[in-house]
Amino acid sequence: MIKTLSDTVILSNGVKMPGIGFGTYKSTEGNDAEDSVREAIRLGMRHIDCASFYKNEEGVGRGLAAAMSENSLSRSDLFITSKVWTSDKAYDDVIRSCRESLTRLGLEYLDLLLIHWPADDHAYPDWKEINFDTWRAFTSLYKDGLVRAIGVSNYWPEHIEPLMDLEVPPMVDQIEYHPGYMQNGCTAFLDGYRKSYYAERAGVPYDPNDRIRTEYTKEECVSADCADRTGKICSGFCFDDVPAYCKEHGIVVEAWSPLGRAKVLQHPLLTSLAEKYGKSPSQICLRWEIQHDILPLPKSVHKDRIKENTEIFDFDLSAEDMALIDAMPIMGFSTHTPKDVPW
Repeated sequence: MIKTLSDTVILSNGVKMPGIGFGTYKSTEGNDAEDSVREAIRLGMRHIDCASFYKNEEGVGRGLAAAMSENSLSRSDLFITSKVWTSDKAYDDVIRSCRESLTRLGLEYLDLLLIHWPADDHAYPDWKEINFDTWRAFTSLYKDGLVRAIGVSNYWPEHIEPLMDLEVPPMVDQIEYHPGYMQNGCTAFLDGYRKSYYAERAGVPYDPNDRIRTEYTKEECVSADCADRTGKICSGFCFDDVPAYCKEHGIVVEAWSPLGRAKVLQHPLLTSLAEKYGKSPSQICLRWEIQHDILPLPKSVHKDRIKENTEIFDFDLSAEDMALIDAMPIMGFSTHTPKDVPW
């Protein structure tokens, strides 16, 4: 577990990665992206997470250049991540996407490159071959020195496993992870949340009986026989504990959306713990992730919140409070999984 803002974790290839990062999703191209990156680096953050899909890499690049000049930093003092979008899974498209990101960012190399989502059998009958082709391009970029480390994003163990015996296995998996969603459950339970989420957004009544049913509790379903996972009894499907699998195989887990949605931060447990520790609910979330050895990537364009997100190393959550947060019901979930995204 990291102890300070400047602490690093060591990837399986020996590369050191700062143990907390700054996310840039939804930072608009222009001043938002540039200024927020400058402020994050001024406050001591050295790990900046971006992606071609975010459409703001030029602004991020200007922020990086300005921050290095203002803080007397060299390129090697920073750790920059980008991601290849799902439409660019083919070998040549991966290479092109990486080079275009480097151009937009004004960099000669990336510290980490991720593939944003896996090809999955719900959309691609040849999903394994597609993922192999993507990974072959990632390995080529790694060997050519354009990226110092390579990894995946939103991959479940079933997507990672075929890559583990290759010459260069994944070093990082960036997943949605926050109180209320730990990526270790059954989709039958997620389905009820998903339906209530969209009903709420549409302003229509939600019938809690209109959901996938299962005869198992979450714990029972995860340990049930495979026959029960095929839909004969439970209409959902189970997936392995993603963080546990990654840790077992030496893959560092990063958390996107580490604060969840607004309902997470308003949950009575988190607000009461915030009062108990003299911190904000956001700081409680980030501290909980760090104590689980998950690398959080909080994002904000507001200076006060960026600063707040760095002030999480002067307290520890008790084991009892960690367990209480672990037991929170599903909430703040984006509703996206590799099994149902439309890409």
